[in-house]
Parts: sequence; C-alpha cells; structure tokens
Amino acid sequence: MRAYVPKTIDTSGIDLSADIQELVERLAENSHGHWAQKRLDEGWRYGPKRNDAEKEHPGLVPYSDLSESEKEYDRTTVVEALKAIMAFGYDVKCR
Repeated sequence: MRAYVPKTIDTSGIDLSADIQELVERLAENSHGHWAQKRLDEGWRYGPKRNDAEKEHPGLVPYSDLSESEKEYDRTTVVEALKAIMAFGYDVKCR
C-alpha cells in the first residue's frame, strides 16, 4: 500500500475578518457539542482519562470547561473549514 499524502486546499492567502473571528468561537463550541452528543449517543460518559473499553472520555464536558489546547483544536477545525469555503469562492458575511 502506498503512503497516504493528503491534498488540502491552499488557504494560506485567506484572512478572516474580525466579524468572522467572532463566529469562529461560536462554531467551535457548536462543533464540540456535536462531537460530545455523538459520543453520548454511543454510550460514552465523562471519565478523568480516556478509556475506550469503558467508553469514558475527559472531553465530555461543556466547551467552557475545556482546556485552551482542546478549544484550539475545535477552533482550528472551524477556521480551516471557513477558509476552504472562501477559497472555493463563497462569501461568508455577517448580517
């Protein structure tokens, strides 16, 4: 099997406005909520450390209770999605 080489969209030239930066935090919180709800629906619960056998995960807490590094993971995902949307030629605007 050949090594996987990801091909991502070049978003290096895309800058997000201050309005969109504010949106990032709201979308990151929403993204975390979707992730957490899926885990809960699958029978996972909060645990102080991840335990796949017991379906326990320390990230099953409100977004506001996450560490900054965990929040940054969600923010980065959202930022790259927004930048990709813009790179495809779509506009993201505040009303």
